[in-house]
Amino acid sequence: MGNLPTVLDVAEAAGVSRQTVSNVLNAPSLVRPETREKVEAAILDLGYRPHASARRLRTQKSSTIGIRLDPITTDGISGSILDRFLHALTEQADRKNLRMLLFTATGPDDEIAQFRRLSEGADVDAFVLTSTFHGDPRTEWLIENGQSFVTFGRPWGIDDMADPEHLWVDVDGAAGLRDATRHLLGTGARRIGYLGWPEGSGTGDDRRRGWLQAMRASDGSGLSDEQLAVLEVAAEDGVTFGADAMRRLEQQAGVVDAVVCTSDSLALGALMATGGRIPVIGYDNTPVAASIGFSSVEQPLDEVAAGVLELLTGAHGGRVHPEAAVSDPRHRLVAPRLVVRDGPSVIAGR
Repeated sequence: MGNLPTVLDVAEAAGVSRQTVSNVLNAPSLVRPETREKVEAAILDLGYRPHASARRLRTQKSSTIGIRLDPITTDGISGSILDRFLHALTEQADRKNLRMLLFTATGPDDEIAQFRRLSEGADVDAFVLTSTFHGDPRTEWLIENGQSFVTFGRPWGIDDMADPEHLWVDVDGAAGLRDATRHLLGTGARRIGYLGWPEGSGTGDDRRRGWLQAMRASDGSGLSDEQLAVLEVAAEDGVTFGADAMRRLEQQAGVVDAVVCTSDSLALGALMATGGRIPVIGYDNTPVAASIGFSSVEQPLDEVAAGVLELLTGAHGGRVHPEAAVSDPRHRLVAPRLVVRDGPSVIAGR
């Protein structure tokens, strides 16, 4: 086996100094983009990987990102999204010579206790938060304690687009269900129902807004707000809840041409309740949607993971510095895409 490539090898291949290579690895914001690209190309070509232990001693950093491993959901459907995000994040972090440290927590307070333990022990340099919600105490603690972090999900309940203290990446849920509803309207459906989560869920409220926008548009359903009100039902997430919500929707609305849902779990429940006799579109494009064959909105998790790592390792370094003139946006809002399928040929009703 030949000798492993060194920093000097990378410097010679890129035509730069050894210090420039070191800056690209440890402080990329100091290097001009075109120079950084040359060095990164040389690193890739040579297969160079810095020695993690030596790097920690040199920078006094662990090169490690902490993230909570969410509990398994009861239906095992919607929870797969965070699993896929974690896989994408870990894979892309490895290419940047960063490590992921997984931990568990029973709730927000327990997660904060884990933040404290890991930061005091210098086990991690930054955190990634998922499943954000209104009044999230986790972000408050991280800000107060000067920790670097990025959230997958907006800091709901504040002016999240311009908030000076939060760095976040999210998928545009309103755009996703707006596209789904417009697709159904384009097929001739007019009375399009909506199955969503109870009000107060930032993510759920955002997706509901997309359905409403499409239904209220000049080329939409032509229904009044009063008529639209009977076409929506809120339910907890889960297949059984989705089936019950679909039955309630048909009882209160009468004729329903099609349904859009906040999750694939609710969508599967709706399909079971109707026996697949009307079109149903879910959200998350889980393996269940693909195997059964119903349409769903897909979250581009590779793009989300890339955005998270950009905010952690780029100009911001996981923290907002109001006194610094950093032009890089503090957030990334990623566009989802609608995956259209013919629908299940046969599905048993309940």
